[in-house]
Amino acid sequence: MMTGARGRLRALDDRGSVTAEFAATLPAVILVLACCLSGLQVAGQHLRLQDAAAAAARSLARGNSAESTVARLVPGASVSGHVDGDLVCARLKMQSSAVVGTVFGITLTSSSCALGGGK
Repeated sequence: MMTGARGRLRALDDRGSVTAEFAATLPAVILVLACCLSGLQVAGQHLRLQDAAAAAARSLARGNSAESTVARLVPGASVSGHVDGDLVCARLKMQSSAVVGTVFGITLTSSSCALGGGK
């Protein structure tokens, strides 16, 4: 049983422990949050690259240049095209500019095909 001044001191010893634990774990929480947000940025870049690949394939199928379309939609991406039967395919490749992509050297690739009869 805690009574008197000694008992009150013992009860007050735990004050601030939650704050100290929070301060110790806060950097780890911020790091995990930053990695998650950067991962979302890489996913967004990949979606833009996929849309640009579809537009590049349609441009190639019409007989136009795909480089100008890709340069407008996704600056810094390289384009290569090939014909596969009736299909005209475009393949795009670029380095991720997100923090996680830069640190780990993530290269994003995307490809799409379009029917080549629209010339």
